[in-house]
Amino acid sequence: MDNTIYYVLLLLLGGLASTIPVYMCLFFTGVLGMAVFAVTAMPFDVQSMLLVQAFYRSMDKFALVVVLFFILCGNIMTSGSIVDKLIKTAKAVVGFFPGGLGMAGVLACGMFGAISGSTVATVVAIGGFMIPALIAEGYDEDYTVGVMTAAPILGIIIPPSISMILYSMITNDSLAALFMTGFVPGALIVVAFCVYTYVVCRRAGFKLVKPPSLLELLSVLRESFWALMLPVIIFGGIFSGAFTANEAAVVACVYAFIVELFIHKDMGFRDVKKVVVSSAVTSATLLLIVAGATVFGKYLTVERLPQIITEAVTANIMNKWVFLGVVNVFLLFVGMFMDIISATLILTPIFLPMLDQFGISSLHFGLLMTVNLGIGYITPPMGVSLYITGAVAKKDLIYVTKAVMPFILIQLLVLGILTYWPDIVLFLPKFFYPQSF
Repeated sequence: MDNTIYYVLLLLLGGLASTIPVYMCLFFTGVLGMAVFAVTAMPFDVQSMLLVQAFYRSMDKFALVVVLFFILCGNIMTSGSIVDKLIKTAKAVVGFFPGGLGMAGVLACGMFGAISGSTVATVVAIGGFMIPALIAEGYDEDYTVGVMTAAPILGIIIPPSISMILYSMITNDSLAALFMTGFVPGALIVVAFCVYTYVVCRRAGFKLVKPPSLLELLSVLRESFWALMLPVIIFGGIFSGAFTANEAAVVACVYAFIVELFIHKDMGFRDVKKVVVSSAVTSATLLLIVAGATVFGKYLTVERLPQIITEAVTANIMNKWVFLGVVNVFLLFVGMFMDIISATLILTPIFLPMLDQFGISSLHFGLLMTVNLGIGYITPPMGVSLYITGAVAKKDLIYVTKAVMPFILIQLLVLGILTYWPDIVLFLPKFFYPQSF
């Protein structure tokens, strides 16, 4: 490895810190690095062939079908009334507690995330509805902005998770087993946020209100039945073996279309084109990022950076718990500047060789990477959720960042538990998929 790679990395960081699109930063710095590398180490025609192959093969992966269809499914739900019915159900279940509407927002983020697999989609769908509703009900504005910015991280922790799909594509881990790692951590974050909500709202003088009667609860559940069946179909199909994760994404889209068009009737045929086009644009953006990250990753590979980092880390760190602590800090820092998709695609091949050295399960590490980089959605300067919530609540970046700080601390506490108590992450996959270990 020569000094060229340092200049390439600095150029990448400079591009990411500017307004240059992420995929362009990754692609052009990767091409530049390969071109310089080829001058002394590789014939130009071989270098060109490697770049073309990397660009093509990055998108020629069947696993990406899952991501594209879950994006479409999330857009269908956002355009229809499934989101509204999920929120009504969550409110009926916990709405009578002090701070019940806030808890309902957290639960709704968990339920929507269990279908869409996307944090950004969850912020837009749930945050756009819940922020005005919470403020109208007298909730503190700081709390409202903070919780509706932070809770959507559940969209990438509770399966299906787009980042987990990409991680399993690189590591060849069982996607179903990797999905299983997200349920307990997701539940911990939901409980932690709800407890915090309860404490804050009790101190603010919120009183316990009359819970819904059994008939009222049954009425809400009956109204929301078709919406609630969507995650049941996804998880039931995947974990029962009735269909694969790829097939589950397609089934979810077809089901959501049928429910919104013919049962809820909150989406017309004229809306289908808009939903499909919007999903196609989002999917194309994702594919460009995947391709750019793959090209840059190919450059890192030919420069042997993953092997060099592995040798340096294993020579200086002997304890796996110290290693995990250092990696957490590093990933939290990376998440501040890079989106989770690019970071997953670039960093997973670098860290993967180290896991065997320290005896760390790749499933455990995949969950930790997802949580770490997910926190990046709510940390400046690149935290996408901060900007989306700021636009919805009409607040600047500094205000939203301050409002989200208590929830970042809660997530860091949960992250510490998940890091140093791996059994809490691996319990379900070990029980259902022992062959993955």
